[in-house]
Amino acid sequence: MNREAGIKVHEHRLTVGELLRWLVEDGLVSKEDAEHVYQDHKHERSSLHPLVILGERKWTSLKSPHKPLTTEFLTEWLAEKVDMPYFHIDPLQLNFGSISSVVSKAYADRLKIMPVKVNGREVTIATSEPFLRDWIVELERMVSIRIVPALANPIEINRYLPEVYSLANSVQLASEAKAGQIVGVQNFEQLVELGKNKNLDANEQHVVNIVDWLFQYAFEQRASDIHLEPRREIGLVRFRIDGVLHQVYQLPSTIMNAITSRIKLLGRMDMVEKRRPQDGRLKTRSTTGEEIELRLSTMPTAFGEKLVMRIFNPDILVKNFSDLGFGPEYSALWDEWVNQPNGIILVTGPTGSGKTTTLYSTLKLLATPEVNVCTVEDPIEMIEPSFNQMQVQHNIGLTFADGVRTLLRQDPDIIMVGEIRDMETAEMAIQASLTGHLVLSTLHTNDAPAAVSRLLDLGVPPYLLNSSLLGVMAQRLVRTLCPFCKQEGEVSDELWAELVESWKLPKPSTVQVSVGCLECRMTGYKGRTGLYEMLPMTAGLKQLITRDADLGKIKDQAFKEGMKPLRVSGAEKILAGLTTVEEVLKVAPSTLH
Repeated sequence: MNREAGIKVHEHRLTVGELLRWLVEDGLVSKEDAEHVYQDHKHERSSLHPLVILGERKWTSLKSPHKPLTTEFLTEWLAEKVDMPYFHIDPLQLNFGSISSVVSKAYADRLKIMPVKVNGREVTIATSEPFLRDWIVELERMVSIRIVPALANPIEINRYLPEVYSLANSVQLASEAKAGQIVGVQNFEQLVELGKNKNLDANEQHVVNIVDWLFQYAFEQRASDIHLEPRREIGLVRFRIDGVLHQVYQLPSTIMNAITSRIKLLGRMDMVEKRRPQDGRLKTRSTTGEEIELRLSTMPTAFGEKLVMRIFNPDILVKNFSDLGFGPEYSALWDEWVNQPNGIILVTGPTGSGKTTTLYSTLKLLATPEVNVCTVEDPIEMIEPSFNQMQVQHNIGLTFADGVRTLLRQDPDIIMVGEIRDMETAEMAIQASLTGHLVLSTLHTNDAPAAVSRLLDLGVPPYLLNSSLLGVMAQRLVRTLCPFCKQEGEVSDELWAELVESWKLPKPSTVQVSVGCLECRMTGYKGRTGLYEMLPMTAGLKQLITRDADLGKIKDQAFKEGMKPLRVSGAEKILAGLTTVEEVLKVAPSTLH
């Protein structure tokens, strides 16, 4: 304990008066504000913790850098004041199974303590009462493990304490449940223990609870994908957040199988078929009541069925183009393209580069009551009531080309083709654009000029391309710096030179760099934005589009006519303080050829 600060160390609950006195002593709060709050709470017996009471005042620190005095900030400040370790409870870092086995839920509830980390013969236990310490000796005697108390936000303890025990209990009960024999090959290296190898019923209530928890946490943590991955003896749960995978939890294999079966059931997939990849979709609600769609995909692996769920939040459909990262110049050019009566527009980039979001957001703006918007996709990414959507079904011979052929008989104004993969689809899409329709589609190429040579490689005649193609946009997603912790820093001459290559962009004296805080889970980044490269089809470019077109010459001409490459788009985002050089170099290809 910090005796020098004049803090009493006898057993007692923290009080509002104590906190106010120390805040005034440290120059964080004015004496008048503290006195005012003290008078309000002097005789009141509130069920709220003193840190929460003061956090709700929404004060700002009088000391530079004048941070908001949130409950989290006050908890960290108090931990230092009383010389205790501080612990931020991140649900994705908790090992629910091991921490729930330290003490019973009743004991943890009574003392409002929560085990948060088990490390060999030592366990870290979070508390929000720094001066109640008798339980430490008592608990060390009971469990024969060294206890390390740490101060944590009382709001987080109240929230996560019941959830930790509830999930651990569901996993435990699901493990003990025995229902149904295993069907088919689950695991190529399965260890058969007679009498022990049981499969859980997918409708088992405990499994339902685990699946509900999984969805809830994925939505809260802004995950874009949930991965359920079987291993030899355990199953891994991982979330992709801002493009990066984070391991969340480990589950026994039997429970992982039951969870996969439960989700397949919800997605109307064949639960018995485990040898063949399957696709499905389901719709659910977040805790705030908004509908969220998930696209499911299973894949047989050596240790069982792997399931990946792509989460589509309907919020992305109402994003305007500045939210997607379009600058005024890009936005104006894109508007010009999509407001043409006919022609073909291509969006190119690898999987996960935001092509679907760009296309859906565009179609959502174009889908007015006077316009018929039709799509053919593989699979339908998001169900959108204002479009007429059709899904490619290879098992009955319904391909992209057949889909476009059908759509042309449906009196469309705007057609979106999920992807151009072959000559037949390319031919149908171009045919549609030449017969008075606006066609939007995607291609998998490295940059915008490469889309032109890709279409020529597929066998599209140059004269058709020249008469139908309006423009090509290449895009990538980069993580954006966390607004709560980013700070000024420098970038080396070598890194800046690698970024801008032959483009004459002067190196800034300072740039924003990533730091890491609780808001961004210590990553330094929160959210993502787009980088764009837009290639309009000009007269100069059309002359270069011939049967033996040279990609290098097309690129040079495009740059001459003002096309900015992805790396320059990234440099603009860096100069605006939105991202870092490292992030841009990670995703944007070099323009040198």
